[in-house]
Amino acid sequence: MMRILYSHRIQSHDGMSIHLEELVAAFRQQGHAVEVVGPGFYAAAGFGGESRTVALLRRLLPGMAGELAELAYNLPAYRRLRRTCRSFRPDLIYERYNLYFLAGAWLARWAGLPYFLEVNSPLAEERSRHGGLKLGALARAAERYVWRRADCVLAVTEVLRQRILATGCAPERVRVVPNGVVLERFPVVPEPGEPGPPVLGFVGFVRDWHGLDAVIHGMAREGQPASLVIVGEGPARAGLETLAASLGVAGRVRFTGLVAHERVPEAMAGFDIALQPRVVDYASPLKIFDYMAAGHAIVAPDQPNIREVLEHERTALLFDPAREGAMWAAIARLLGDAALRRRLGAAARAELEQRDFTWRGNASRIVAWAQQTAAHDIRSVDP
Repeated sequence: MMRILYSHRIQSHDGMSIHLEELVAAFRQQGHAVEVVGPGFYAAAGFGGESRTVALLRRLLPGMAGELAELAYNLPAYRRLRRTCRSFRPDLIYERYNLYFLAGAWLARWAGLPYFLEVNSPLAEERSRHGGLKLGALARAAERYVWRRADCVLAVTEVLRQRILATGCAPERVRVVPNGVVLERFPVVPEPGEPGPPVLGFVGFVRDWHGLDAVIHGMAREGQPASLVIVGEGPARAGLETLAASLGVAGRVRFTGLVAHERVPEAMAGFDIALQPRVVDYASPLKIFDYMAAGHAIVAPDQPNIREVLEHERTALLFDPAREGAMWAAIARLLGDAALRRRLGAAARAELEQRDFTWRGNASRIVAWAQQTAAHDIRSVDP
């Protein structure tokens, strides 16, 4: 059994919190003791949102002041981590990476403990690209610091691993651990959909860049008898509802609103075709693993991070995201071929089981690497 101190700076209950809570649960189910240390206001945030305190701080401390506040947060965070380390006596410090968050690296150096860092995105690049980063050079330096300090960096895709390696991290310290599922929540054989036209489905927080507008346009343009169920909520919902009404397909588009993650299998049980219209090029989308576990036929972009998990014509239909109409062509093909939908869905489920894309499998792999690290007394020596 290992004693794991899980450090994070997550501020809201969304995809990030799902990763945290599912992995922690998997560690505990395997008999490991886990102590989670994070912002006190994390618990106050409802699912799908952030705490009122965080929202207020974002308004009061925009731009550079906000980034300096992120740095200053390391002082109380480090004190809290150090107190917990003294009382809990962990074997491993496991941290979810967040920009400007240095406390876990400091603690590992003070305590002489293995330091594992889970990286889901290159945040300095991401925030810079979206115009929300003012102290770019400092952010990139902080990012390199924690990546290089870690005994093991756990990237969610090989694409992301290559970006991390490009900053000078040692290749043997950077491993790939994709997202996963709790397989027991999904029936081995999907329940048949409701009688009637095929159901297109999407799961996730609904943003404009997800590309669901193209799906609605396709439904209206092609005139094929299909409906769309969107399991989730988000800022793009109102615009999508307006678009569906203007195109005359409002009656065929349904939003479920927020659904707790453990209820997602039930909410998507009626899908015939599961959609991933767009995805950033380094991500490991949670919804892809849910779709695979549910045994649904999947339509997703043909890009390297997706090909790490799905194979065109065998476990999904992948489309060229740069070619106009390519996504709808893949959807249309599946709408007209129920046998192909069943074959792809069954193959996706089998692939997930074979490669053990589960939180339990991830926990086992992480613990094995941590035990190996401790046995060889590997420590970060990067300056």
